[in-house]
Amino acid sequence: MFYQYARAIDDIADNPVTSAAEKISRLEGFAAALNGEAIDQHAFATGIRMRESLLASNVPVQHCLDLIDAFKQDAVKNRYENWDDLMHYCIRSAAPVGRYLIDLTGGSKAGYGASDALCNALQVINHLQDCKDDYETMDRVYLPMDWMTAAGANVEDLARTQATPALKIVINQCIAASRDLMLEANRLPADVVSRRLSMESAAIVNIANTLLNVLSVEDPVAKRVKLNKLQYAGCVARGAISGLFA
Repeated sequence: MFYQYARAIDDIADNPVTSAAEKISRLEGFAAALNGEAIDQHAFATGIRMRESLLASNVPVQHCLDLIDAFKQDAVKNRYENWDDLMHYCIRSAAPVGRYLIDLTGGSKAGYGASDALCNALQVINHLQDCKDDYETMDRVYLPMDWMTAAGANVEDLARTQATPALKIVINQCIAASRDLMLEANRLPADVVSRRLSMESAAIVNIANTLLNVLSVEDPVAKRVKLNKLQYAGCVARGAISGLFA
């Protein structure tokens, strides 16, 4: 249910033809549905079902509201001043997913820290994978602008056929900062209570680390960087084994 809910509100935020005002209005309608205040039962049916699921599972509604807050920001904000500014966005756009899963499956012995680090790193990885498309379709740039300025890179470089040397410097800075996040994220499989979530999170940790390695040698401006089937299968298999004994 959470995936359907997140997909529904993400589609609103990423619609290239809907105005910012309309996006915010529709997202606020979902917030009302989560709080039991929906007026249009049909338009916000997914939000109503999400509320019912949260009540049944006793998971806090705040995770869902944080996503709405982030996507409302997406409607009006296309640039990020620095890494901290980007992380403030990620803690609302990505971290709630991990927090929801932890609360749904029995909790964590060490709080949300490792989960937040993993989700934020995954968000940055996704931003790097989609950096060209985000710029060309939505005029969004999730690369820290102070790093862009210091390196001498321009947002227009994202529309080129390959990354400029200056833009590559910024991409590598994002990779390095994400590796720092992964130092904490690597502890997640051992922290969570659920054995199944431990195995799944171990696989995702492996995927994130492998993607960072691939991004460090391939150009996300020239093509969308992703894992091949063998790399993906290896990450899942190693994760299942390590998570089982975490």
